[in-house]
Amino acid sequence: MLSGYYGFKNSGDEAVLKSILAALEEAADAAGAKVEPIVLSGDPEWTARQYGVEAVPRMKLAEVRRALKASDGLISGGGSLLQDATGLGSIPYYLGIMELARWCGKPTFVYAQGIGPVNRAMFKPLIARAFKRARYVSVRDEESAALLRGYGVSASRVEVVPDPVMGLPPGGNGADDEGGADGGDTLPVVGVSVRFWRSDRADLDRAAAALEALAARGVRARLRFLPFHRGADEDASRYVMERLARAGAFSERELELAPAHDDPQRMLREVGRCALLIGMRLHSLIYAANREVPLLGISYDPKIDQFLQRLGEQAIGSTEALDAEAAAARAAEILRDPGQWLGEKQDTIRRLKEEAAKPSQQIMSFIRI
Repeated sequence: MLSGYYGFKNSGDEAVLKSILAALEEAADAAGAKVEPIVLSGDPEWTARQYGVEAVPRMKLAEVRRALKASDGLISGGGSLLQDATGLGSIPYYLGIMELARWCGKPTFVYAQGIGPVNRAMFKPLIARAFKRARYVSVRDEESAALLRGYGVSASRVEVVPDPVMGLPPGGNGADDEGGADGGDTLPVVGVSVRFWRSDRADLDRAAAALEALAARGVRARLRFLPFHRGADEDASRYVMERLARAGAFSERELELAPAHDDPQRMLREVGRCALLIGMRLHSLIYAANREVPLLGISYDPKIDQFLQRLGEQAIGSTEALDAEAAAARAAEILRDPGQWLGEKQDTIRRLKEEAAKPSQQIMSFIRI
C-alpha cells in the first residue's frame, strides 16, 4: 500500500506516485517478483483509472484497514507529508496510517520523504517513534535527516536519497503533445512555473519584473507557463502573463499557457522541450534536472534550496526578495550557452537518477518472496 498526497491532481505529487510505481515495478522485475500496488487516494476512481492500480479512499479507515490486511506492507511517501506549516492535520494523519499498518502486523517503509517544517514540539517524539519502528527509512535531503537525528532517530537508520521524480522516465513518444512547446518556432522556449504564495502577490510581481528585465536585455524567447497545480497555478500564470503583456515586454505570441496535464509524464515532456526553466514549484525544478534542462529556482520553502544545493546551485531569489537584473543576467547567460550548464551538471544528474532507485530496491529486498 502507498500512502501520500495522492489523488488531488497536483502534478508534483502525482509525479512522485508515478515515479514510485515505476521504480517498484523495475525493482520487482529485477527480483523476479510482481508488485500489485494499492494507493490511498483522495479520488480513488481517478487514481485507479490514471495508473491502472487498485485505489481506496484515504479517509475511510475501515476500507484502509481491509486493504492493509491484504497487503504485504505500507510505503509512506514521498513528498513533504510530515509538516505542520499547512495545518495540524497532516502529521497525525500520515503517522496514524503508519500506526494502523503496525496494528495490522505490516511493516512500514518511509520513501524519500521531506521532513518539516515541524513547528509544534508535540509532533517530534511521535515522528521519532514511527520512524524508529519503520523497517526502512529514506529522506530526500540531508536537512530532513538532520531533523530526524535531532528527534532521536539514529543516523544509521536513515538513508538520504533524491526525490523519486529524478528517476521518472518521460514515457510516450511526444506525439500526444504536438502543437505545444515546439510549435515550429525557432525562438528558445523558457518554461516558467509560478504559484501563489504571498497574499499581496509581490512575489509574482518580482518574477514578472525579472522576465521584463530579460526582455529588456534584447533576449528573444517564448515564455511557456507550466501550471503544476490545476486551477491555482493557471491563475498565477495568467497574473504574470497579463502583467508582461501590459508592459509590452513580450508579444502575445511569445506568451503561452500550457495545459495543466493530469499525466505527470506529459508535463515532464513539456519541460524537456525548454531551453531554460525558471521555477517556483519544487517539482518544476526536479523535472528540469530530470530532462537535463538548465534551471533557475525562486525559493519559497527550504526544500527548494535543498534541492538546488544538491545540484551545486543557489536560488536566484525568493518570494521575499529577488534582484530582477541579476536574475535576468543569469538567465541570459544560460540561454547564450546552455551546453556549459549541462556540462557542469550532467554527472551530478546521472548520479541522482541512479540513487533515486535505491528505496524501491531496498523495499523489495525486505518483502520479496
